Order: sequence, then C-alpha cells, then structure tokens
Amino acid sequence: MLTITIPAQKLWDNKKEEFVYTKECTLTLEHSLVSISKWESKWHKPFISDNKKTTEETIDYVKHMTITQNVDQMVYDLLTEYNFRQISEYIDNKMTATWFSESKEVNNAPKKKEVITSELIYYWMISLEIPFECQKWHLNRLMTLIKVCNAKAKAANAKPPKNTKKSLASRAEINAARRKALGTSG
Repeated sequence: MLTITIPAQKLWDNKKEEFVYTKECTLTLEHSLVSISKWESKWHKPFISDNKKTTEETIDYVKHMTITQNVDQMVYDLLTEYNFRQISEYIDNKMTATWFSESKEVNNAPKKKEVITSELIYYWMISLEIPFECQKWHLNRLMTLIKVCNAKAKAANAKPPKNTKKSLASRAEINAARRKALGTSG
C-alpha cells in the first residue's frame, strides 16, 4: 500500500471571488487486481497496455486505488506532480525479489503481445489455484506469483526423457552386477 499526502492549498473561487483554503488530506492507495477490475469495468478497455491513459483515466484509477473512506472528490483534483510521481513509482515497483531470465526470441521474430485484462488474470489465478485473497496484493507481486506458479507447473508436467534401449541395457548390466556382488536374486 502507498500513503500519500495532498498538501493544504490556497485556491481562488471564481464564483464567490474569494480565496478558499483546503485542508491537508492523506490517502492510502492499493494497486491491485481489484483496483484494475473496477477501472476496466468503467472504461471498458484493458488497464495493462502500452496505450497512454488520459488525465481523466489516470485520476479515475487513483480513485479506484483509494482505500481511505469518505474522500471528498475534489481531493483528486488537488493531486500534485509529486503525488503523481509517488503513485507512478509505486505502480512500477516490482514488490518482489524474484526475477526471471527471459528466453531469447526465435528467429528474431517479435513475440505477439496478449491483451491482458483483469478477467484473464482472474483466470490465471483460478487455473493455478492461487487464493482470491491475493487479488489485493500489489499487482506486480501477483503477476510474479502467477509467473512462478506457471513455470513450476510446466516443470512438473515436463516429460522425462525417454529411455533408450542402450540405457535400459546399461541399467540391466548394473543391476546384474549388484545382485552378483550382494549375492541376491533381485
């Protein structure tokens, strides 16, 4: 979770033609699958994409990330550049010590990017039997867990190399020698 402080500000009210003073406000934010799911249900497009988000979409995502209760909607209009930098750094943080070595692309052909939506991530969680309480984890940590579970599942399902006649014959010789040395029949 991230806690940010929106500083008190002095603003001009054009209607009343006077200065208005806002109070300092502290927000607790959570970049999670739950937040993304809420955002996607409103905007009807994938959150995880290379497409840049508008200011309105970005502020709306911050609203969906907010855990703090009863926040005045005007607070989101008062977010500072520093607040946005904090939020961006938090979203980009790996939140894990796990790393992967990326395999090289075959024939220098670019990999086709899959469109990742919240429903796809929920599917991965279900198919990998990841408990639903993980949907509130930082998204990068959840994605790392999904990647680890997927890699381990693939490794567990990998078929061992087939035994060749030569290796079977070699094992038979080794077993025969052991039986002879130990004086057993098998």
